[in-house]
Amino acid sequence: MTHPDEEYRQMKAWKRESDMLGFVADAQCGIPTRCPCGGTIINEVSRDPKYPTDLILYRGENTSLAKILRDRVDAMAAEIAELKYNLARTNPTTP
Repeated sequence: MTHPDEEYRQMKAWKRESDMLGFVADAQCGIPTRCPCGGTIINEVSRDPKYPTDLILYRGENTSLAKILRDRVDAMAAEIAELKYNLARTNPTTP
């Protein structure tokens, strides 16, 4: 028979591992309630944004970001159109 303290430590380790697996499984099904490391997840919004795009909650709040994204999408669409044109030509070396 093992010492009760050793059994208690093993039981706690197994429980931590089981809880971690449960937290990961819950996170895959929806919003997690606990971090896999066992820490809590804070459900608060910081008043000081860490990144420039933090706290963009309403449409039109950050029009410069929307303009940048529209420009990038337009550039990608132009590149895709050019690639499609190059693929459709019979001889790619002639215009």
